[in-house]
Amino acid sequence: MTSHKTVEDYVLSMPNARLDYPFGKDVAVYKTGGKEDKMFALIAEKSNPVRISLKCDPKLSETLRERYESVMPGYHLNKKHWNTIVISGQLSWDEVKDLIRHSYDLVTKN
Repeated sequence: MTSHKTVEDYVLSMPNARLDYPFGKDVAVYKTGGKEDKMFALIAEKSNPVRISLKCDPKLSETLRERYESVMPGYHLNKKHWNTIVISGQLSWDEVKDLIRHSYDLVTKN
């Protein structure tokens, strides 16, 4: 099982990534972008297994949701552009890292 710390360390390894709590202490929000901060990941604190919400291309979102029951529409987010992933082992850690990078890339592209 992938720990919260492992997930957070990877998320914070993205260039200029920072942690914030704009919605309160229960949701860790990871942003990038300097003055125009953009969210690219949210992790529900104390979730076990870890639940992470990530921005995603809408077509890829649909494919992932159809293929994996651990991938759901983004919790309290735009359902078209965000997925919530339960890191239960259904997706490998490498696949989760790819989706974190995909989310980061979506919000940082010009």
